[in-house]
Amino acid sequence: MKRKTSLLLAVLLILSSFTTFGFAKEIDKDKFGTDIEFLKNVIYFVLDNYQYEVEQEDILEGLYDGFFNVLDDYSVYYTPKEYSAKLDITAGEFTGIGVQIIDVNGQIVVVTPLPGSPALDAGIKTGDIIKYVDGYDITGITSSQTSLLIRGIEGTSVNIGILRGEEALNFEIVRSKITTSVVESEIMDNNIGYLRVTDFADNTVELVEKELSKFDQNGVKKIVIDMRNNGGGTLQAAVDLLNLFVTEGPVVYVDYASGKEDIYESTLKEQKYEIAVLINGGSASATEVFAGAVKYKNEGVIVGTNSFGKGIVQTLYPLKSGSGVIFTTAEYFSVDKTPVHKTGVTPDIIVENEAIDLSKYPSFSKENKPVPGTVSLDVLAAEMILNTLGYDVNEPDGVYDQKSFDQIVKFQNDNFLYSYGTIDIATQNALYNALVNHTHKDVEDLQLKEAIKALNK
Repeated sequence: MKRKTSLLLAVLLILSSFTTFGFAKEIDKDKFGTDIEFLKNVIYFVLDNYQYEVEQEDILEGLYDGFFNVLDDYSVYYTPKEYSAKLDITAGEFTGIGVQIIDVNGQIVVVTPLPGSPALDAGIKTGDIIKYVDGYDITGITSSQTSLLIRGIEGTSVNIGILRGEEALNFEIVRSKITTSVVESEIMDNNIGYLRVTDFADNTVELVEKELSKFDQNGVKKIVIDMRNNGGGTLQAAVDLLNLFVTEGPVVYVDYASGKEDIYESTLKEQKYEIAVLINGGSASATEVFAGAVKYKNEGVIVGTNSFGKGIVQTLYPLKSGSGVIFTTAEYFSVDKTPVHKTGVTPDIIVENEAIDLSKYPSFSKENKPVPGTVSLDVLAAEMILNTLGYDVNEPDGVYDQKSFDQIVKFQNDNFLYSYGTIDIATQNALYNALVNHTHKDVEDLQLKEAIKALNK
């Protein structure tokens, strides 16, 4: 009986953890109490009659997950380990590939690869469905569990199998320390400022103000604000940033479950800068608050592709057990009451950037170290990459001949690797990273080009 009692108390713990926050909706306490009593009886019955051993922790995790699974895709229960990992990410530093994911109808979907991340460099895109992590079928597991599988030791690689439309793709990605650089800036030709905002954190506005001060010192009056692949952050940070760029009046409406509506406003008397805002399918949440206000107040031009469509407010709560939950507490609407959730913000000027397809290159197995005479897909991958990088190899055929050997040695020399001709794991990683850098360096940013054009009119 002691085991059963402790299990029931643990089930009730998650409910009692919320008592300090109150409930937005009226609860039928009599029925709720009856349901809890029924749940208790089910637990006791199973524990008394189930044939096999089952861990109490597994039962609890199943109960908690089941509760949150009936909510929306963005409401999640975190185990203590998952919650700790979530706090690491929120703090702005973790080791992984740099990709935001969510559960959608039982599938793990990419919201956005983080700017400058290994995931973005590898070619992971918004909307990709992750199916495998290092060959492990992730069907049925949560986004939090998937994140733990993807994360790992810096410098190690992880194989991500995705579904893009009807096409199955594999990406070999080297993990690195992900530190979000929230704000970057430069002054481009014709004295146009470029401001990149990758997150809406507590210090975002302070960082932006420092960059604007530099712009002011150089007489910059026109600014491209790049919010592509900005997955959001805090609502207040978005509102505070809008106070620097759009004039007084409402900028967003927030409707809470209780029926309460909050109206957030700008107090800026006069617009100081002419702005163009870049967004894409990886722009979500607080980014859509910002872009929506600029668009519907007609105080700037929005350029790029349709945003993600995450128009909700979420709250992260720690629980007494060391675990935690995040769930949706409100939905927001643009200035003209246009819904954002599941629709997104449509740019004034729609421009697609050229896609970079790395999927045509076979992935390294990371299990073999080919030597001369080897015939394998690993050799084919190395030859194809060397060919793309401009090394003098024969037509890639997967046969490790003398010419390929000579070029591998040359590549190893060029990249300060041990130059002995074996295509070892370090060489495989270096080849892939060199390919990523090569394919990205000469790609024209058509969206940025169009934003500059709009400001020069």
